[in-house]
Amino acid sequence: MSVILGLLSGLIGALAGWSGLAALVIMLAGPDRDGGIAMGAFFNIGPFGGIIGFVVGVWLFTRFGLVRESVAPAETADAVHRTRISYPFAVTVVTIIAGLAYWGWYELIRSPYLTHGFMTLELQFRLPAGMALPPDKADVQIYVDEGHGYAPVTVGELWHGHDGDRQVILASAALSYKTSRREVSLTLPDTPTETWRLDLARDPDPTPGYSPWRSGIGGGPAKIEMNFRLTADR
Repeated sequence: MSVILGLLSGLIGALAGWSGLAALVIMLAGPDRDGGIAMGAFFNIGPFGGIIGFVVGVWLFTRFGLVRESVAPAETADAVHRTRISYPFAVTVVTIIAGLAYWGWYELIRSPYLTHGFMTLELQFRLPAGMALPPDKADVQIYVDEGHGYAPVTVGELWHGHDGDRQVILASAALSYKTSRREVSLTLPDTPTETWRLDLARDPDPTPGYSPWRSGIGGGPAKIEMNFRLTADR
């Protein structure tokens, strides 16, 4: 029984070490624009935490998990030794299991992903009258902050149009996470970065059309306006 309990303690430590180290790397690395840091942290760095966690889990069990007691029956003076699980150690293990179970429940059941699946955010940026487009779409830097990280943004071959005499930059992004905070930022050559906050629900539905044109947060000097619409993939 002690061997089984020690192995179980090691496996719990491995799971806690794996996920804990991966989460630490992601936290220290900061926002991840394409998901590469999160994938690398979980699959490339996390296993080292799992190995360390397994060793630590087994060591903690052998060091603190078992308590040896001496019991003297009333009919004899000879002490009887018995071994039991340490209550503080058991409480700690149960707490760790509960935390990991909650994390699994959140990720797999109470999913942080949008109910409609991946949703396409279509963006339009209207430049001020007289302002020319950048010479190349590579000069257009657009980021969509989803709270959990940055959504992938696509600036396609047909990346610009016009609204009367005003040039318009076109782009799209794939939203996937439930979050109460979404922001869009646009950076053009020799132009300060403009930022807009999207007034979408945490788990939004598709919008019937494009939103009204709006200025950036704080009314940047470039006076670029943005509108958007949201469509569901399913």
